[in-house]
Amino acid sequence: MRSLPIRAFLAPAALVLATALTACGSATKTVTSGGEPSTTTSASTATTTKPAGATTAPATTQPSTTTTSTAATETHTASEPAFTETQPHGAGASAAVALVRSHGYTPRSVAEYHENQTLRVLVGTRPTAGLGYDQQAFFFVDGRYIGTDAKEPSAIVRVLAQNDTEVALAYSLYRRGDALGSPSGGQAVVHFQLNNGRLQSIEQLPPTSVSSGVGRY
Repeated sequence: MRSLPIRAFLAPAALVLATALTACGSATKTVTSGGEPSTTTSASTATTTKPAGATTAPATTQPSTTTTSTAATETHTASEPAFTETQPHGAGASAAVALVRSHGYTPRSVAEYHENQTLRVLVGTRPTAGLGYDQQAFFFVDGRYIGTDAKEPSAIVRVLAQNDTEVALAYSLYRRGDALGSPSGGQAVVHFQLNNGRLQSIEQLPPTSVSSGVGRY
């Protein structure tokens, strides 16, 4: 049997090995030339564009905060009563005292007249009443005299409380046979309130005479 040279066996083996190496190298080049770096770069680009939008959002909310603060201030200012803003203060206590005296009464206490209020009051006593049981309340609006609490005087009337537009007067009540200095009917409180420039009593004024049971005199 004829034997083949050793080169005949080595040549095909070298060819197979070369082919395998070539294929392996080709696969390695394919993996290396893939798009991995390009994908990472794209993701990085997307990440850097987001903060730009985030910084823009707070800027759009700033004007709305300023508008809300302005609206709240306007509401607070508009809550003031109209007449306290438009009506000027008139004559002082000295002029009010002179007016009360011109009606034949002497003011009991000038301290009752509050010049810083819109509605003001002075209680006067008529000297001709002997012991002083003949009293009336004189009302003023910004220093302008507007009238008394009742047509007829009361035996005892005093200022119980007052504020800018309201005065509470307390009237001593008498029963039949009571002495002027000893009223036994208790007292009635009447609130006088300024309403649209006009004075009105909230409660009904007690009668002057005791013929109905109790009265102011």
